[in-house]
Amino acid sequence: MLVDIINKIFPAIWLLVETKHLLFWLYLWQLKDYHFGRFIDHLRTHQGRKIFLNPLYISKLGLLILFFWRGGLSNYIPLAIFLLYLSEIIRFFRTVLNKSFKKPTPTKKILFLGGISFSIIIIFLINCFSSLHLLLIFDILISIIISFIVLILQPLSVLIRKNILKEAGKKIGEIKKRGGLQVIAIVGSYGKTSTKEFLATILSQKYKVLKTPEHQNSEIGIANCILQDLEPDYQFFIAEIGAYNKGKIGEVSSILKPDIGIVTGVNQQHLALFGSMKNLLSAEGGEELAMALHKNGLLVLNGDNKYCLDLYKKADINNKKIYVLNRKDIEADEWAEEIEVKERFISFIVRNKNKEMEYFRVNVLGKHNAQNLLAAILVAREVGMSLEEITNACQLISEKEAGMVLKKGKNGINIIDSSYSANPDGVLANLDYLSIFPGKKIIVMPCLIELGSSSSEVHKKIGRRIGEVCDMAIITTKDKFKEIKEGFDEAQNNLRNLRKNEARCLLCDRVNDIYSLINLFAKPGDAVLLEGRIPPKLISLLFED
Repeated sequence: MLVDIINKIFPAIWLLVETKHLLFWLYLWQLKDYHFGRFIDHLRTHQGRKIFLNPLYISKLGLLILFFWRGGLSNYIPLAIFLLYLSEIIRFFRTVLNKSFKKPTPTKKILFLGGISFSIIIIFLINCFSSLHLLLIFDILISIIISFIVLILQPLSVLIRKNILKEAGKKIGEIKKRGGLQVIAIVGSYGKTSTKEFLATILSQKYKVLKTPEHQNSEIGIANCILQDLEPDYQFFIAEIGAYNKGKIGEVSSILKPDIGIVTGVNQQHLALFGSMKNLLSAEGGEELAMALHKNGLLVLNGDNKYCLDLYKKADINNKKIYVLNRKDIEADEWAEEIEVKERFISFIVRNKNKEMEYFRVNVLGKHNAQNLLAAILVAREVGMSLEEITNACQLISEKEAGMVLKKGKNGINIIDSSYSANPDGVLANLDYLSIFPGKKIIVMPCLIELGSSSSEVHKKIGRRIGEVCDMAIITTKDKFKEIKEGFDEAQNNLRNLRKNEARCLLCDRVNDIYSLINLFAKPGDAVLLEGRIPPKLISLLFED
């Protein structure tokens, strides 16, 4: 009797559970840009391993073994399976209600993959309606099933992508032939989005400008922007180009045929995906972009970055320019002096080789944004704007364009939100900004990913800087916590005689616990830096009344 009731109710519960799994795995593939290397790299992290090494998944494996071992004859095994799935559904509804459930953005590709995957789930359910063990096996293997569907359909995606890129290349080529459009391409490991936003705002005050949408730097995102938004009367098209493989920047550049290229800076971010620094320098390091520029094109490089300086020396381009924050011995084309960093703005003087000078005061956060502004200022100057016009245009730049905003949180705590993404240089730069606040300073961040063989060294370096700046560090993932803690403790040992209270570096991944730690430790006027991918629930807790 009990088995009959379970057999009638269980399929509906099972379908809800598989729908939840389907949405999660499609979310993860979309988050990793359907890139197999990025997907696998995530599964190697502590957070990725927890997807399988958790009580729920292990319980399902155990019950499946018991089911076959006992021949499915015991009523207790179906009951245990039913109760396990029921508890999973209850937890699922809770995540939906508190808005913490992770689901994909409904793009055409996601809808297509989702439709096929859901159809397979329904077909399997219809054919195995009363086979409890088969439904359990399907559930245990659903990560492989969904991933197989994604990968098996990749050739079709590649064909569609190539056709879209071809159409975009054809359109931009026709517009460029008319002579009124200049294309600016931006690459690098960090600073791309901010530089693009700054440059678009500046140029828009004098010219008609189109830029790629925020954080959409894939070849398809760029191609769709061209096909949907680029019109013949635009004078500038600014494209931020991202890549995870050698050759991708070159492929996109062959379509864009850029007149101006900007390399914002290079570090070890995504080294694990490129496989070697040589491959990374080819793409994010700007080598492919430099090769795509014609001899009379303009290549703009960050002279504070050693990899950009190397590219400057070997790039076979007539018109190369360098901008720097620290002039020192570098013969720069543009540089900043008297940089002042305040909580709500930065100010500095820009000088160039033409002996021009102008004062800038811009409402963005952190010294590193002066560097991104210099790139935009140099390019704007090269295409015909005066420094006076540029400084006036910079008054329209907002914190949001720089990717980091300062807000007052609950109880008067300063919340510095840089939670979209993180890279080594970005974390260090944001810690420098955090250091200007007078009260207690807290950082909340996960360990960085995709750093390859340099990961341990980078995290130890970040830990040292955290130890120098922060009174509390809350690290939300376990992967490189040990290295961060080592660096943190090293810095603390050096500063022990200079501080009244010893700082703390903690590992904590529960949102409510993190919130409690911040609430107990921070007082009005203190500052909290949210770095990298932080749970949205934590951000809402810190701001809600």
